[in-house]
This record gives sequence, C-alpha cells and structure tokens, in this order.
Amino acid sequence: MRRSCRSIIRTSGAILATALLAASGFAQDQTAAAHPAMAHLKAYVEVFNAAIQGQMKAFYATHLADQAAKEIPIEQRLTRFRSAKAQLKSLEIQRTITDQPHFAAVLAKAGNGEFLLIKATSEKTSPYMLLSLSLELVDDPNNIVAPDPKANEKELLAAVRGLLEAQTKADQFSGVVLLAKDLQVLFHEAYGFSDRDKKVPNKKDTKFNLGSINKIFTRVAVYQLARQGRLSLDDPIKKFLPDYPNAQAAEKVVIRQLLNMTSGIGDFFGERYDATPKEKIRTLQDYLPLFAGQPLEFEPGTSNKYSNGGYIVLGLIIEKVSGVDYYTYVRQNIFKPCGMLDTDAFPRDGNTPNLASGYTLPKDGGPRVVNLATLPGRGSSAGGGYSTAADMLKFVLALKDQKIFLPDVASGVGIAGGAPGINSVVEWDPRTGYCVIVLTNFDPPTAGETARRIKSWLPQ
Repeated sequence: MRRSCRSIIRTSGAILATALLAASGFAQDQTAAAHPAMAHLKAYVEVFNAAIQGQMKAFYATHLADQAAKEIPIEQRLTRFRSAKAQLKSLEIQRTITDQPHFAAVLAKAGNGEFLLIKATSEKTSPYMLLSLSLELVDDPNNIVAPDPKANEKELLAAVRGLLEAQTKADQFSGVVLLAKDLQVLFHEAYGFSDRDKKVPNKKDTKFNLGSINKIFTRVAVYQLARQGRLSLDDPIKKFLPDYPNAQAAEKVVIRQLLNMTSGIGDFFGERYDATPKEKIRTLQDYLPLFAGQPLEFEPGTSNKYSNGGYIVLGLIIEKVSGVDYYTYVRQNIFKPCGMLDTDAFPRDGNTPNLASGYTLPKDGGPRVVNLATLPGRGSSAGGGYSTAADMLKFVLALKDQKIFLPDVASGVGIAGGAPGINSVVEWDPRTGYCVIVLTNFDPPTAGETARRIKSWLPQ
C-alpha cells in the first residue's frame, strides 16, 4: 500500500566502529564506561558512514556482547548492514533523545532524506558491550517520543489503558491494541468503531486492513519455495515470467532484488492507478499494467527504493512456481499452518463479516470519510489484506518457533503498513520478550504513534 507509514528497519545488535571503543580499552575509557550505550551508538554511526571494507565485520566480531553474538550470526548482520547502507546512504545525528548509562536514543537523518530513531542498549556490567541497536523510520522528526520506561507491568498497563481511552475520546484512535510479554497476552482491547455510521464498535477479533504488512507473507512464501528448491533467489524474472512487459527488467532483475527493493521496478500507485476503476483491480495480473511497462528507475542492485510493483512481481512468480493463485498459496501454506483463520485478502465487495471500514480525513478538511475511493477490489502480494491482532500474534509465534521461516527473524519483527484509513504496526523484540500490535482503521500515523508511545513505556 502507499508508504504513508513506512516499514521499520530493525538491526537489533548491529554494532560499532571506532578505535576508541577497541575491546581491550572500552571498559577503561571513562566516557564510554559512564555512558556506554551512547558510545556504542555514536561508534555505529561512524562505521556506518565510513563503510571501510572489512571494518564492520571486525567490530562485529570484537564488540558484540556474547549474548548478542549468539543470537544472530555475523554474516547475517553484515547482510543487513549492506542493505541498510544501500537504502539509507549515510547517517547524521540531529539531536539526542535520551542518554541514560545503558540506554541511548538519537534522532538521525539519513542520506536519502529520511529520519530515523536510533536506539542502543549495553550491558550493565564491565565491559559494557553492546546488546542491541535498532533503526526505526520516523514520520515526524518534530514529534519524537522520549523513552519513559515504567517501573513494572502494572504501571505499564495503566498507562496504555489511559492513553487509548484519551485518544479514543478525542477521536484520535480507532482500532485494537495487543501487548504481550514472552508471547503471553498482557493487554488486548478494542476501541472506536468499525462502522461509524451504524455505530458498530470494533471488537478484539475485528479484521483490519494491514496495508504493506502483507509483504512479510510474500517474503515467507518466497523463502518457502526457495528452501524447497523450486526457485533460487538469484533467478531472473524471465525464468518464470517470460512475457513480462519490460524485457530489460525480465532479463536483469533477480528475485533477491525484488525482495530487498533494489530492483529498480517502480510503484503501481500513481496516475494510472487513480484513473483505473478500483473494483476492476482484483487479481495480481490486474496490477501489472499499472507499472510493469515503465522503464527501470535505476540499474538493478545499484540503489534502493520502496517498490510495491516489485512485490506484485514476486506474487506472480509465486503463482507460476506453485501452480495456484497467490491468495490460495498463502492461505494454505502460511495462514492455516499458523492458525490464522481470520487472515486473508478479502474482496472489498465480499460482505466479509466483522471487517473494519477505513476512515480517512480529507485533505481539504471536514469529517472522516470511508476510504473506498482508494481501495482496490482486492489486495495483493504487496499489501491490502486483512487480519486480527490475535492472528498477527500467532504469526509472530510461528516465526519464533520456526514453523515458518524468515532468515532475519532472530532479532525480531518490525513491520508496518499505512494508506488512507489504514495503519497497522507489529513489533516483537525477542531480547525483551515484548510484542506490540496496533491495528487501526484511521490514517497514518495513528498506529505508529501509538506503538511508539507504548514501546517508550516498556520496563527496561
């Protein structure tokens, strides 16, 4: 879906950079010892910008805490670093958000113009090594939530409940929030209306449009087929889609580049999408004319740009390889095995029960209106399917238990989606054990801001 709320980049445990923090002297350096988390964070930014061949690997090997080093292999960390570097280009710290001894956060601006919240935690005993580091895309750099950890879960839940009640009363929130610790539910409540005209309230099992969160299901499907030997991540588009409208893209672009959005294939949103009757967009093939014939925006592999179109192509490849339509494949091979019985790409005219209508604020002002004018007839492999908070928790549990596979899940999950009348966030940090799920039928950044506030309160 549209990138009103962008996916969160998670690099938990990513690390370090300067000789000042060399392993032999880190614990003895007075500045680093007093504020090790900030020292690690600044060092990471320095090595990110330098990007000297081999330096990142050396620091991964010598500066991670043993616990973090066991969680994620160094080669996997390096793959993530290269992906983040290709997307973000560089990092420049703008201001400090918090600087506690063992927890630090800063606002940074990336070379591609995006803003990020960078957070780091360190060990609390010598040698104060790095436990985690994460980069989260920020919608509004002027509205950053400063960490305010609660003393215990009782205080946390009281704060969450008070926040949601106040937001709902002010017509700033409508949706479902689920908070779990070690995947055991601590809080699960619904607020607002799934149908404002009929005054139908949202319920805990109301189905919400996930927006781009659906892309993670497409990624799971691709890796399933790859592990079965039915495709390779280095296969070009033309191997499966010989009639793809752009012969250059079909020849040059490989599946790996579609997954990590370095393909150069553009978006299907735009003038063609706006001019197309939305009820006629019902299959993956229906999306193809909206973007596939356009020239590549850059040479594949040389840059990074968010691409809904690339994930349509992935869905079509899944269909070709599996022999069934995309919707059937993910239903049979992901949703049912995970017990996600309320998750699917429900057609907008399917009269699906307990489905939340999306409500958007018009640009020219006025009350919220239903978002049907922007919705396709059916979602796709790029986004637009529906789920419940409970089902998304089941998905996280399936990833944790390796019932389904993604290569980078050891550091957790950080996914989001948004469009007019749609905003959802799912975040799971296996180090702390907390999982925050916010599904809403309001515009971005409703879910993102709510999730960030809740995360700021999580006990350390």
